[in-house]
Amino acid sequence: MEELRMTEKASVPGPRRDMAMHNDWWVSGWEHVLPRQGFPLTMLIGTASQPGFTGSLDDLLREVFDGHWHMIGGDHDSPLTFSWPDEEWDYEETPEGREACEAARWKEFSAMLTSAGFPVPATVRDLAELYLTWGPASREETPQGTRWSIPAALPLPGDLLPLDDELSKRLDWIRWTMRTGSLVDILIDYLLNDLGEPEETLTSLHRLAAATGQDVDDARIALAELVESGDARLQRGEEPADAERLEAHRRFRLFMDWEHFHEHRIQLSRAD
Repeated sequence: MEELRMTEKASVPGPRRDMAMHNDWWVSGWEHVLPRQGFPLTMLIGTASQPGFTGSLDDLLREVFDGHWHMIGGDHDSPLTFSWPDEEWDYEETPEGREACEAARWKEFSAMLTSAGFPVPATVRDLAELYLTWGPASREETPQGTRWSIPAALPLPGDLLPLDDELSKRLDWIRWTMRTGSLVDILIDYLLNDLGEPEETLTSLHRLAAATGQDVDDARIALAELVESGDARLQRGEEPADAERLEAHRRFRLFMDWEHFHEHRIQLSRAD
C-alpha cells in the first residue's frame, strides 16, 4: 500500500508515531462526499493499520495526541462538520454563508445515505463505524488486541452511494486528471523542451514512449487526454486517428494547438 507519511507534534510531549495517509484517498474522491473529518479519520485508520499497533482508535489518539486532535474536532465523539470552524469564510464563492452552506451539505449527504439504507453519522465515531460497513477499514480482535487494516484500494463513493450526475462527473474528472496529469506533463515536456513546441510531429506510440521513458499504454493515455481536452488532434493520412485504436508501431501526425494549450493549461504569474 502506497502511503504519504506525515508527522504532527502532539500538544503534550509523549509517545510519537508517524501518521500514515493512504494515497488512494485523493483519487477515490471521498473528500468531496464526506464531512471534513473523513480525511483525518482515514489518516488515523491508516496509522492504526501499521505494524506495531494494537488497540482502539481512541488508544491511538491518546498515544499520538494525548487524546485531543484539532483535525477531528477534538476526539471521536466530536460532531461532524463540512467546514473548518476556524477557517476564513469565502463569501464570494459561497455568499449564503457558513450556516446555510453547512445545512445544504448536510441535506445532500443525509439524502444520499438514507436512500442507500445507511444511518446518517453525527460524530467521528459514527463515521468510523460506517467505514467498517463500507470497507475503507476492517477491525479484528486478536490475542494481542484489536488490529486494524485498510485495503490497498479504497471503495469508490459511487459504488456505495447514489451520487447525482454532477458529482459523479466531477469525481470521474478528478480521477482521470490525477491518473493522466503526470503522464501528460512528461509528454508536454518532451514536445516543448526537446522538440521546441512543434505544431506538427510525425511519430508513433513506440517513438513517443521511448523518447519520454514511458510505456506505450502511458503514452497512449497522455495522447488521448490531450485530444479530449482540445489541445491536440491526431491524423493518419487524410483521416483523423483515434489514440485508443492506434497500433504501437504505426506512424501518425500529432497536431498541437499550442494557443489553446497555453490558454487553458498554463497560467504564469510574476512577482513584483
